[in-house]
Amino acid sequence: MRNAVRATRARLEPIVLGDKTLTGRLFDYAVQALIIVSLICFSIETLPNNSTSTKEWLGIIEAFSVALFTFEYVLRAWVTQPTRKYIFSFFGIIDFLAIAPFYVTMGLDLRVIRAFRLLRLVRILKLARYSQAAKRFHYAFLIAKEELILFSSLTLILIYLAGVGIYYFENPVQPEAFQSIFHSLWWAVATLTTVGYGDIYPLTAGGKIFTFFVLIIGLGIVAIPAGIIASALGKAREMENRD
Repeated sequence: MRNAVRATRARLEPIVLGDKTLTGRLFDYAVQALIIVSLICFSIETLPNNSTSTKEWLGIIEAFSVALFTFEYVLRAWVTQPTRKYIFSFFGIIDFLAIAPFYVTMGLDLRVIRAFRLLRLVRILKLARYSQAAKRFHYAFLIAKEELILFSSLTLILIYLAGVGIYYFENPVQPEAFQSIFHSLWWAVATLTTVGYGDIYPLTAGGKIFTFFVLIIGLGIVAIPAGIIASALGKAREMENRD
């Protein structure tokens, strides 16, 4: 009996976990198509004038999709040895979160269901499993993780300093717009990211000069992480080619 189970698992492993065989690629394409259909149905559900029959069909498609996703989850967990390796992996958790809202919301109040329905959007992350570029990006993030964490910390410090600076320049002139440092942080975020919504802006000469320097720094904040990631992606591609 054990030999038969092992043989079945060995036959299914290249199909469920790999994409080197035709059946494996077909399995991946089928799951990808199911994810896309599920997301389209999720979007259609938000239309305000859906008929009763449309809602019924959407419910049927959702139940069918969850049944197949559940089967896929169980199958991947069974094929992967040891099973916990898949269950506690990144994609294992994503696969679980993709089906959990359906079972959790069964029998709950409709107001509670609305909150859990948002978790169905986790299914879009399942598509990352089938993208070689997404895997390469994951490797690139691991390569540049320390630099990105350091840069993120530096960015938060700069945002705070920008908020403090503009507060002291503009609060006496615009006490409503720049009521406190916390209120000024919104301006700092919009300016440092070079978005510049224009809802609040400096009026004093000192504030305008300060804004000029903040904008110059903001250009670097946008450009530096792009360079870090691009370099890491190049290294990831080289590692992939060597493998």
